[in-house]
Amino acid sequence: MPDLSQIVKAYDVRGVVPDQWDESLAELFGAAFARVTDADAIVVGHDMRPSSPGLARAFARGAASLGVDVTEIGLCSTDQLYFASGYLDLPGAMFTASHNPARYNGIKMCRAGAAPIGQDSGLAEIRDLVEGWAEGGAPEPAAEAGTITQRDVLDDYAAHLRSLVDLTAIRPLKVVVDAGNGMGGHTVPTVFEGLPLELDALYFELDGTFPNHEANPLDPKNIVDLQARVRETGADIGLAFDGDADRCFVVDGSGEPVSPSAITALVASRELAKHPGGTVIHNCITSWSVPEVVKENGGTPVRTRVGHSFIKAEMARSGAIFGGEHSAHYYFRDFWNADTGMLAALHVLAALGGQKGPLSDLVAQYDRYAASGEINSTVDDQAGRMEAVKAAYERREGAELDELDGLTVTTPNWWFNLRPSNTEPLLRLNVEARDEETAAEVRDEVLSIVRA
Repeated sequence: MPDLSQIVKAYDVRGVVPDQWDESLAELFGAAFARVTDADAIVVGHDMRPSSPGLARAFARGAASLGVDVTEIGLCSTDQLYFASGYLDLPGAMFTASHNPARYNGIKMCRAGAAPIGQDSGLAEIRDLVEGWAEGGAPEPAAEAGTITQRDVLDDYAAHLRSLVDLTAIRPLKVVVDAGNGMGGHTVPTVFEGLPLELDALYFELDGTFPNHEANPLDPKNIVDLQARVRETGADIGLAFDGDADRCFVVDGSGEPVSPSAITALVASRELAKHPGGTVIHNCITSWSVPEVVKENGGTPVRTRVGHSFIKAEMARSGAIFGGEHSAHYYFRDFWNADTGMLAALHVLAALGGQKGPLSDLVAQYDRYAASGEINSTVDDQAGRMEAVKAAYERREGAELDELDGLTVTTPNWWFNLRPSNTEPLLRLNVEARDEETAAEVRDEVLSIVRA
């Protein structure tokens, strides 16, 4: 009996193949997904990992066995699957483990219109069904099985994105893109086709063994090649996508990383120009600059927990036009409230190409504070260490504490957030301050407690 608690996470399914799950389990997940969504038809896509095609086809068989018609869109990015779910108005399943190593795979699932499925919105019921069937046999098949058909939506996806951001009048730009052998190598050529962009492609060959570097641009070591190429060629900008290409990271013309908070603020200002007075969502780890820029542009900032299911739920509840996270997930009302790094990248290219200066000048107005970046600490007792930090700061004069997501401590000159990982024995620390020296002092003080 597989231990599903090890692979069914807060927002998705993820684990090592075939050690923790395999095609027989994927087939049960397909049947459970069909049952929980109560759909007549679904859409399924997958990334370039060696195990992905077999797992996706097994999932499709499981759903079809219960009489559900399945549209397979084949190789795609995660945001392309979200597009298909919205465009076709069908529940969707994407087979990917994002930036995890090659031996991992997983499933990101959504309801029709790309509405998220997480533990509280269907994933727990899917897990329970799979567990029951794994113990007691497969579900009773429908009298008539559903069909499995193929459809290519890449051109439709690209056309939709380009309809949302006008790049036709921008100055020509030299753009280096590092796809990390992931799905950006599949989507970028079609999305950029015909635009005034000179594309310098790094690692566009689809290879789920990731022969050049991990497809995780959040780790600085994985953007070294991108930074070097931008500097060598005098490019205007560098873009790096993660394995399933739903996140996009940006480096400027000097090869320096641009913080996702600065990108969030930049895109927010552009979306507010289109939708005056709109609401913008940001998680509790984005920079102070984000709500400041939103207010300066006439919008309403709303702070929420980290994680796409929380952001998407708040987007739907508030009717927000845009949302951003520190991890380079960007959400758009015009994209069914789903996250798409590609659309964020097009906004940055449009902003850069619409003025004469370098990207560093453009983003300087949005990058206002000193930040530590996310610092992970392995701990034996997450709850105990969290309590120790809380005890140290709850009597600190001028400090405000909240526990919206982990522990956030805020003063007039700095703030930090400390939160436990959902999947590993880690505590994650983010610090921001009005200057580098203060940020370093706060970082070191908190880590001295966490790592005591």
